[in-house]
Amino acid sequence: MKDLSNKIALVTGASSGFGAGIAKHLSRAGAKVYIVARNAGKLESVAKETAASPIVANITDPNDWDKVFEIIIKENNHLDILINNAGSGGIIKPINEQDDTNIIHTIQTNLTGAILGSKRAAAVMKKQHSGTIVNISSVCSFEAWPGWSVYGAAKAGLEQFTRHLYVEMRPYGIKATILVPSWGATNFNINANIEPFTTDVISKIIQPDDIGQVVANICRLPDHLIIPEMILLPMTQEIIPY
Repeated sequence: MKDLSNKIALVTGASSGFGAGIAKHLSRAGAKVYIVARNAGKLESVAKETAASPIVANITDPNDWDKVFEIIIKENNHLDILINNAGSGGIIKPINEQDDTNIIHTIQTNLTGAILGSKRAAAVMKKQHSGTIVNISSVCSFEAWPGWSVYGAAKAGLEQFTRHLYVEMRPYGIKATILVPSWGATNFNINANIEPFTTDVISKIIQPDDIGQVVANICRLPDHLIIPEMILLPMTQEIIPY
């Protein structure tokens, strides 16, 4: 496994949950980590815990993405790892009850933002002939439950985008991986206005540290190896195909 010392990493949606866990484990693996989110207070707290550098930005805004890359390239002249973790379930409800603004926000946060970031990372990484991009999806991208159509469609789009990114970037020595987790001990349920997990379930599902270790290991693979896609499920979750 590669040492990530002297590697520069960027993690979006890192003010809590999976993003914070990913930032922590990349930092422990030796990388210099930048973390991005909209909530300055929470971002600063994670920065102190992970020794990461915080940048307040909205990943759905192209101008904010330009600002993020301007800072990182000015300070380091390169970027080795991009983790597109930022996402939002929006409001989970049947499609006929969805608000148009919420539909657009869900797609922008889960799909458009990752594409905007990957575009800028690809430009930098092609010049280096190296780099790793990991896009965080969801099991909702290939399974179906009532109320999850918009979120699932956005994540399915992210997965197909990543497959195209992989074949485009591979000739330049750049890796693109899609990581597909399911139930996680995050604030997702609260933010999506759905029933929270019980205390017993929370202890048995994917923890921020769990996904942080997985992502760090993906990034530490030798240069000649790649994991194009990985699904990560907690044993406690029963998934019955639709």
